[in-house]
Amino acid sequence: MYIVVVGGGKVGYSLTRELLSEGHEVLVIERDAGKCERITEELGSVAMRGDGCEVTTMAEAGAERADMVIAVTGDDEDNLVVCQVAKHKFNVPRTIARINNPKNERIFKELGIDATVSSTIVILEHIARELPTHSVVHLLTLRASGLEIVEVKIPEDAAVVGKRLRDLSLPPESVLALVINKDLGPQVPSGDTVLNVDDEVVAVTRVENEGALRAILTGAR
Repeated sequence: MYIVVVGGGKVGYSLTRELLSEGHEVLVIERDAGKCERITEELGSVAMRGDGCEVTTMAEAGAERADMVIAVTGDDEDNLVVCQVAKHKFNVPRTIARINNPKNERIFKELGIDATVSSTIVILEHIARELPTHSVVHLLTLRASGLEIVEVKIPEDAAVVGKRLRDLSLPPESVLALVINKDLGPQVPSGDTVLNVDDEVVAVTRVENEGALRAILTGAR
C-alpha cells in the first residue's frame, strides 16, 4: 500500500516508522527542512520537503497512485485542506485527518473526510486502561477552554483515603470524572464513591487549579 503522510512532527515520524515496519511504501511531506533531514537520516529517503496543502506538491508526491493520505500536522485547517485536495483532485480512496480540536470533528466528516483521529477522544477512550504510577500525570490541555485532564494516583498516606467524594472540597471548576480501583475496575463516581489507596482518579480542572487539586488528593493526613 502506498501511503502519503503530511506532517513530519512527532506524530508523523512515529506513524511513518510504524507503517514502514509493516512493509508499506510511505512518503512524508513536511515543510520544515530540519524535520525532513531528521526523517531521512533515521528512516531513509522517505521525506519530501513541501506543503501538502498545495496541488503541485501532492502531484509531485504521486498522490494519484496513493491508496491513502494521512494528514497529521498540528493545524486542523491544514489537515482538512490536505485531505480535500487528496480526495477531490487526486481521487485518493481513503483520507484520514488528525484533529487537534474535537469540536471540528463534525465539520471534517460533513466535508467528506473518511476518518478522523482526535487525541482528546483517544485519551478518553483509553483512560480505563492501566495508567502510570506517578501521583499526578498531566494527560491533556484543552487549550481553547483553559482546562486540563489529569490523572491522580491516591497515595497510602493521603488524607482523602476513606472519604466520600461529596465530602471533599475540590477547587472551583474541578470534576472527578473517573475512578479506577484495582479490585473494582473503572467506575464513573458518584458523591458516595469512597477513595481508596492506589485508586487512580481522572479529573478535569482549570489549568490554574491543578496544584490545588493535587494538594487535596495527595496531601498527607
